[in-house]
Parts: sequence; C-alpha cells; structure tokens
Amino acid sequence: MAGLTQAVEIPGARRLELQGVLCTLVLALVALVVVFPLVLVAVQSFQVAPPGQPARYGLDGWRAALGEPGLRSALVNTFNVTFVRQFLSLPLAVLLAWLLARTDLPGRHWFEFAFWAAFFLPPFTVTLSWILLLDPEYGLLNTWLAGVVGVHPFNIYSFWGIVWVHVITGSLTVKVILLTPAFRNMNASFEEASRVAGAGGLRTALRITVPVMAPAILSVLLLGTMVSLQTFEVEQVLGLPFRFFVFSTTIYDLLVTRVPRYDAATALAVLVLAAMLPLVLAQQWLTRGRRYTTITGQFQSRVHRLGAWRLPALSLVVTFAVIVLGIPVVLALLGTFMKLFGFFNIADPWTLANWSNVLGDETFLRSLHNTIVLATGTAVATIVVHSLIAYIVVRTRYAGRRLLDVISWLPFTVPGIILGLALLWLFLGVGFLRPLYGTTALLVIAGVIAGMPLGVQIIKSGLGQLGGELEEASRIAGASWWTTYRRIVLRLMAPTLLAVGMITFVGAARNIGNFALLTTSANRPLSMLQLDYVAQRKLEEAVVVACVIMLVSLGGALLARLLGLRSGSLG
Repeated sequence: MAGLTQAVEIPGARRLELQGVLCTLVLALVALVVVFPLVLVAVQSFQVAPPGQPARYGLDGWRAALGEPGLRSALVNTFNVTFVRQFLSLPLAVLLAWLLARTDLPGRHWFEFAFWAAFFLPPFTVTLSWILLLDPEYGLLNTWLAGVVGVHPFNIYSFWGIVWVHVITGSLTVKVILLTPAFRNMNASFEEASRVAGAGGLRTALRITVPVMAPAILSVLLLGTMVSLQTFEVEQVLGLPFRFFVFSTTIYDLLVTRVPRYDAATALAVLVLAAMLPLVLAQQWLTRGRRYTTITGQFQSRVHRLGAWRLPALSLVVTFAVIVLGIPVVLALLGTFMKLFGFFNIADPWTLANWSNVLGDETFLRSLHNTIVLATGTAVATIVVHSLIAYIVVRTRYAGRRLLDVISWLPFTVPGIILGLALLWLFLGVGFLRPLYGTTALLVIAGVIAGMPLGVQIIKSGLGQLGGELEEASRIAGASWWTTYRRIVLRLMAPTLLAVGMITFVGAARNIGNFALLTTSANRPLSMLQLDYVAQRKLEEAVVVACVIMLVSLGGALLARLLGLRSGSLG
C-alpha cells in the first residue's frame, strides 16, 4: 500500500515541481524585459554626462526637472484632465455596457462592434477630425453656427476640447468594450434571487450587480487612470497652441524640442512611476482574497426588457455610436481629399493627389507590409504570453504569482517614449539581445510589453469569473489538462482572448511612443511614417496614412466580428 501511495504521489510532486520551474522561468523572463528597463530608467535619471561620454552621476537632472517653471502647472493639468475624463466617462460607460449586455436593446451586438471599431481609431486621426469640425476659425460646425448666431462658440484648442477628444477617442470606448463582456458573463441567477426575495431594481443593482462587478469596474477605472497620466498625442496637438502641457508632453519637450536632457526627462519619468505604483498596490490590496466567480456549472444568462425605455435607450446608444465612430471616420476621410488641410473656402479645395502620392510611394508600401506583420505577430504573441501570465496568477498557487501580477502592471507606469528609450538601452546593452535591434521581432517584443497591463488584466478578469469546478469536473471525467483547456477554458474565454488580440493588433498598428526609438528604415511601420509626414508639415499625406491605419484596424475588427459570429463566441 505504501508503495502504491508513493507511486501515486511522485508523479503529482513532479508535476508541481515542473509547474514551479515553468512559473519561475516566466517570472524571470518578464522581470528581464519589464523590471530591468525600468531600473535603467531610474539609473539614467542620475547620469549627468552627455550621450557618448563616460558615465558620470549626480543630481543635476533632478534639479533641472524639479526646477522646470512649468512642472507644477503640468502636474496640475495632468491630474485635472485625468479626473475629469474618468468622472465623465466611467458612469456613462457602465450605463452603455449594461444596455449592450443585459437588455433587449435592438442591434446591441452591432452597437458593441461599433464601440470596438471606435476604439481602434488612431487618436491622431480622431483629433484631426474634430479639428475640422470644431476649429475656432475654420471648423465646419463653428462656421455654420457663425452664419446662424453670429459667433464661433466652440474652441477645440482648450481644456474642454482636450477632455472632449479624450473621452471620445479612448476613455468611453475602451471602458465600454471592457465592461460589456463582464456584464454579459455575470450570472443572472444572482439578480433573480434578489428579486424573488422582494428587492427592487435599484436595490438589486446596488446590493448585487455593483458588488459582483466591482473587480471589473475597478480594473477598468484603474487602467483608465494610469493611461490618463501618460497621454501624449491629444495634448501635443491641441495643447501646444495655448501652451497647455501635461506630464508626458513636458517629458517630450525635454527630449526632443530642446537640447536633449535625458537625465531630467527620466527623473520626471521616475516621478510618474512613483505616482502610479500606489495605484497598482491599491488594486492588489482591494481585490486580494475575494471571490468574484460568476460563470459556474449553473450559469444563467437573462436579459432585462426595457419596455417603454427601449426607444430612449436606443436613441442614446445611436447618438454615441455616431459621435465616437461616424463623425471621426467621415471627417477623416474628407480631410484626405483636401488640397490644404482645413481650408474649405479656397477655390476647388478637393483633390485625389494626396492618395496617389502616398499609395505610389515605395516607402509607404514597405511600411504597410511592416505594419501588418508587426500587428499580427504582436497579437498572436500577446494572446500566448499574456494568457500564460494571467493563468499563473489566477489558477496556480505559485509563491511568486503576486509579484508576477505586480510586474505585469509596470509598463503602464512610464510614458511610452521613456519605455522605448529603456528598451533601446536593454537591447543594445545585453549581448544576446543585440542582434534583435532593427528587426520586426524587437518591435513585437516592445508591443507585447506595452500591452501587458491591459491584456493580462482583461484575461485575469475573465478567468476570475470562470468557475474552477468546470475544469475540475473535466479532469474527474478523465480529460487531460490540454483537453480541459481547449474544450472548457478556451471556449469560454474565446471572446476575451479575441478582444485582447484585437486590442493589441490595433495598438501595435498605431503605436508611436514605444516604437519611436526602436525603428529603422528596415522595420519602420506606418505609425512612424505618419510621424515623419507630420514633422515635414505634410498634413495631407499624414491624414492619408492615418486613414490607412484606421482602415487596416477596422478590417481587423470586422474579421474578428465575423469569426466570432461563426464560432458563436460573439453572438
């Protein structure tokens, strides 16, 4: 009997040992590509020697950073924009996600796809679209209102203009696409039990729906806050005319628009890291030790009938779908046919030359190929890597899983351009990584790292709602781990994994900050070609490239939608 017991226990012990080795290897690799670059950023903040000179350390960078006249106002501006963005977008996103996931709203699945598509629009493209509409001098809406009421009431180059574009470009759409699957996966039996017990709709929402959805809402809010603290494109385009700086544009100013001060810029980046780490630790503390499983063997899905509220709800969703998707797409495409961007009142303002010039450029065709390869490779690698990290954190008892979870958040704690600089130091400074410099593989690695916080947290949220008894029942029935994962976990997680893949796809296609210092002529994607056109003041060509990025992203979103409908995962 003892021999039989030993024979049974040894394979289990070996499996646990192999699992521990695998988890440790994952932790070591993630630490190498995430923690080590951040350590380099912190060290560089004390490096005061000019580039190419022997290292010399001091506090000159910190003195310059903290002594910047506009630093205090940049900090205030950053937190003001962040607070207002989250205050306006989160309640609205919760309402829209609930309507799309838990009600009988007509066409709700296609409206959900519209918010997906809107999220995929590059911020640069959307910003230019709203400039065409709300510019105080030549904006179409302002011009029309001036003819009616005699004034130009809107000014896109203002604090509220920046907030408006932020809410439309990312804050609202990303929250809706992240919260909708979570609301859909919530077990309706919880709400049904509350109603049977005599609770009304409001009490059920406050006592059942909100607490069960707390981890998803908290994760989305925290991600939105962290992203807001390092936003760049919108403030750089709309804030510069009235000297409105935030933290990221101040860092960019130190790196690019003056004599580069890498020590001062990285010192500011360390301050951003210090500000974001408490947010990460707070999220870990708030969600630790709590169970939020909503999909079990007794899972029930039931929608609420809107009744008399159906038409108002439909009008609300249609309005926001037009604002976040219809208007930016139409105006962006319109801008590509203008001889002079924004000038509608010149004689014969329309032309096809912008498209013919860009599409006939060999550099554009090479960049398009690089973008498709980069985005597809990043999406596939992300699904594999991020799902492995999330599975270790949620489903194993590995001792270092909480450390791995914290590390997976860290890429959000520094601005993209600083993270790109740190990765450059990493790949040039580590011998076995140096051959990857100048290749698309390097950009794929950078894309996987940049998307890690969002991807891992989305998959974690999905796994947290997936009851472990389903996997246990499969194993008891004799299925192997791979069969269980493929037949149970993968099918239930397919919508979530698809969302992560597509979000990463579009992120890689439009990423600028993380790739700016890592690209060469051989691996340059469209996003960097667009930046080159902007630097050359060729806004018409830049808008064409931005629209191509937009169309590639929308094509990927449509493909994901069709595949999801065929498999039933998005239906």
